[in-house]
Amino acid sequence: METTLRPSTSSGAIGTARSGSSTRLLPARVPEQDADDKAIAAAAASAESAAPLRSSTKSNTIGSALQDGVARAQQAIDYLERVASQLESLKGELTAKLASARSASAARTPHVDTQTRQLANLLKARSKDGGGSVDANLNYTPQPSTQRFRIRALDIDALQQSAPQTVSFSIGGAGGPQIAAAITPDQSSAEAARAIDRAIAPLGVRASLDDSGALVFSTAETNWPAVKDSIAVSGHGRVATEEIPAELAPQQWSSGNTDALRQSLREVVQALERVRRSQDAASGTLSAASVQYTQAQTPPPEVQIAGEEFAAAAAGTDYDSLVSLTSALVGVSRERVLALLGLR
Repeated sequence: METTLRPSTSSGAIGTARSGSSTRLLPARVPEQDADDKAIAAAAASAESAAPLRSSTKSNTIGSALQDGVARAQQAIDYLERVASQLESLKGELTAKLASARSASAARTPHVDTQTRQLANLLKARSKDGGGSVDANLNYTPQPSTQRFRIRALDIDALQQSAPQTVSFSIGGAGGPQIAAAITPDQSSAEAARAIDRAIAPLGVRASLDDSGALVFSTAETNWPAVKDSIAVSGHGRVATEEIPAELAPQQWSSGNTDALRQSLREVVQALERVRRSQDAASGTLSAASVQYTQAQTPPPEVQIAGEEFAAAAAGTDYDSLVSLTSALVGVSRERVLALLGLR
């Protein structure tokens, strides 16, 4: 590493470090005429224009994307904790009623219904309170949650039967940009879905096949209001979309007979397990962010090497070293040194 110490006309800070094979200190360049007067004037100007040393805070040490992820994870953890608490309460009510039930009429109680309604209201607030990283099935992802939907009358088998053809998509009404996907006879269903997916990805919409082989679409939940009423397909015009419902159905957890309560209890337990997994995933995101933050705060090895080289140079008493050190330290006040030490 070659470390060059020279005066800076803008900040008065220590010069930059460059990769090299050796380390040497370059003397400050002194004009041939009126060297003393010009050197004094330059030093004064450098001292006056020296920028204050700013400490590195969390906001400028870690990127805004990392901060956004941390904020979403914290919000998700808080929301999931409330959902878990509500599910635990409902689980306790269902367990107690199953243990004491003697008939279907005895199993149904208003209190279970109340717990179910409270949970349903909490789930409705998910998109607002979940930090944008908890989907409709209470799964957590570090990325913004998505909304899955279908387009009526758009069937992958029908598209293949009509191949070859070009299907165009647009979002935003008539006159908006159209994206075309080519469907060929030799494509499999998966290949046709990938062709559509590649085509519509610039619109913020993705396509895939579900477990049954049907064509499904997804978009960010924040983008869903703009997509659901304005997507158009060539040959169909403005098409109707339908959300794929969440797997959770709390409105059914208040059924009155014992068998239904037993099934509801199983669903509540499964939902609770899913919430616990999501909580662990969100906590893992925070732990990873903490590690990344710590690494960002730890000086790289080059900083330590540069400090050692500077200390070695400062121990020298030859003229060139003294001139270089003096020039480099112009404008470095006691306050700047204290601020620098405060970063450790």
